[in-house]
Amino acid sequence: MNEPTVELTLERIALIRRMVVAWNPEGVGAPIVHPDAPYGSTDRDGDIFNVTGDDDGADEEHRALGDALAIFIGNAVLKPGRYAYHNTLAKLASDDVGDVFRDDATGETPEHVTFDVTADHIALVHALAIRWDATRDVPAVDADAPYGAGAALPPQHHEMQPALQIFLRYADLGPGDFQRTPAGWQPA
Repeated sequence: MNEPTVELTLERIALIRRMVVAWNPEGVGAPIVHPDAPYGSTDRDGDIFNVTGDDDGADEEHRALGDALAIFIGNAVLKPGRYAYHNTLAKLASDDVGDVFRDDATGETPEHVTFDVTADHIALVHALAIRWDATRDVPAVDADAPYGAGAALPPQHHEMQPALQIFLRYADLGPGDFQRTPAGWQPA
């Protein structure tokens, strides 16, 4: 039986690019989309409207971003290199997620991050096990098995928050229909 296809639209790609990646301290730790500001501000529905122009359907579009994110990280292309981004986490506080750059003593985190993404980081991004965190209502990486069941934690594990943030902002993938296969999400 064929799995249904999921459309990765230009709007969904734009929302993925706006996602704020935080660190989930549960389990072994893993990247998570910030539950209080998934697309950059605390007005989730307003952020979605600014991209889609649709007043209705924000919840449905937000939920669709779980599969869209899995499609994007499994298929988008990024070249290794030095990248920089504005760290939205510097202006956000959350009791249940963190930032790998936040200083525990001062609570401060840099407003701008410059990070060298390697081919190993990119391969690890492609391996991330995306799931829907029903408690926080956002897409997340499986905090118990970030790279799939039985996969060991790599030395770069705590670097995956900035690596994923950069990947979402800078990787290339066009819109299209995708289908879940045993090998992951593939173009339909």
